[in-house]
Amino acid sequence: MKKIALKSVIWKEGKYYVSQCLDVDVASFGNTKKEALDNLQDALELYLEDERLPKSSRIEQPAIASVTLKYA
Repeated sequence: MKKIALKSVIWKEGKYYVSQCLDVDVASFGNTKKEALDNLQDALELYLEDERLPKSSRIEQPAIASVTLKYA
């Protein structure tokens, strides 16, 4: 069995913790951070169950940028 490392982010929204994978558009939630991450892992395993994983490419020197929007 091969392993793949995926990055995720977790935050509190109301009374729940939301966890979202940054590499694949999959998210989940739970009552605790651990539960949210465990639920995300389950969701990712189900999502990737039938998906063929593409070869990963290495991103050299990524940058974080801000975008300012004007709205009425």
